[in-house]
Amino acid sequence: MRHRVSFRKLSRTHEHRRALLRNLVTSLFLHERIETTVAKAKEARRVAERMITFAKRGDISARRHVDSYVFDPAATRKLFDTIAPWYAERQGGYTRIIRIGRRLGDAGEMAIFELVKTVEQKAEDRKRRIEAAEAKEAAKASEATAKKKGKASDSDEEAAEGEEAPKKKGASKGRAKTAAGAAAGGGKGGAGKGKKAAGGGAKAPSKAGRTKRGGEG
Repeated sequence: MRHRVSFRKLSRTHEHRRALLRNLVTSLFLHERIETTVAKAKEARRVAERMITFAKRGDISARRHVDSYVFDPAATRKLFDTIAPWYAERQGGYTRIIRIGRRLGDAGEMAIFELVKTVEQKAEDRKRRIEAAEAKEAAKASEATAKKKGKASDSDEEAAEGEEAPKKKGASKGRAKTAAGAAAGGGKGGAGKGKKAAGGGAKAPSKAGRTKRGGEG
């Protein structure tokens, strides 16, 4: 039974549970909307609304207290400069928990934990998201056009190199033919000289035989 128990332990030790809540609150102030389990959102809501109440005070003591709890100094600056003025005329109820069903695996009940905003603030957020998406699409389109231009220039260079290559091949073939012709001419001349030398060698023994025969006679 849960008599005289005012909080959920979340199956964690004191140190782990405190670090978890600090992380959730810091993420809530930075992103204004997070997704977590219902039990964690209920525990984080108590701390987040207390931090917003400190931020509405706006003095140095309150800033030091909030800064000692959240992990990111940017979250403290956003809380005091942007979020706290939203609730200047509101006494509590700064956050909202929206149940979105159960997750696969352990069937834990999930929820969206977000800051409460007016209709004007939601319209501004929607406009900001649309502008960011359009800027992202424009950046992608510019990158695609730049890539296409780069590919076109590369193809032009390859075509120019392909036109120059046959000319070089023809010149090299002509040089090879002239070199082959010169080599063939040299070979024929050498063969004729060899034949002449062979003929001279064959005639020499016949002369010697004639002289010997003459001597014998």
